Amino acid sequence: MEKRYYKEYSYNLGRDMEFVSYGENGRGKPIFLVPSQDGKFYDWENFGMIDNIRDYIDSGKVQLFSFDTIDQETVSAMNQAPYDRVRRHEAWYNYVIEELVPRACSLNNTGFRPAVCGVSMGAYHAANFFFRRPDIFDGLIAMSGLYDCQYMYGDYMDEYVYNNSPAVFLWGMPQDHEWIRLYNRSRAVVCVGQGAWEDEMAAATRRLDQVLKAKGINVWVDYWGHDVNHDWPWWKKQMRYFLPYVLGGEAGE
Repeated sequence: MEKRYYKEYSYNLGRDMEFVSYGENGRGKPIFLVPSQDGKFYDWENFGMIDNIRDYIDSGKVQLFSFDTIDQETVSAMNQAPYDRVRRHEAWYNYVIEELVPRACSLNNTGFRPAVCGVSMGAYHAANFFFRRPDIFDGLIAMSGLYDCQYMYGDYMDEYVYNNSPAVFLWGMPQDHEWIRLYNRSRAVVCVGQGAWEDEMAAATRRLDQVLKAKGINVWVDYWGHDVNHDWPWWKKQMRYFLPYVLGGEAGE
């Protein structure tokens, strides 16, 4: 398996940002991996997820791009003003959309549209990217996420919080919005367990599920059992189960 490390300057953030690719350039569907809260680009490898799906990488079905969040300046910075935090969040969002994704897709150069995957807070980020930009992403695996910003920003609301809260902005989306057609042509999964440390995420997933049904958005929302905890061993099982579906096949192949 080929692995390449990159450290490149971001004009949106005003500093260097790091990411790593797994798999050969020019082979496979590009998939962007968002780590859990406060996570780093190497977390997916360190927690064993890369080895968990290595057969998909080695066979040229996917090329993975794992990158850094700046959660400690945004969603996790509870002691700072929401006004400043959410604007920094938007700058990071713009870095991913305007800089990272075009750069990685130029390396991949297959013509496949990318998918995005995340766990825990990374699932929130992944869903936010997918639902804001279905013209870019045509696949999503969001595992154990929150899908509005009340946990991050409390009762504070402005246009930036609204635009980064999928369960909120989808509710406000007109039924004839062009994005709904794109969502329904994509392969998207939102999954949550019902075991330890999943209560908040399960409740958030149910709220998102209600919005999706109300808007006629065909996302696969899957609730796993009461033995399924908020942790990497279960996320590995979920990733292997859902990845074939996002690639165009049947789940669990």
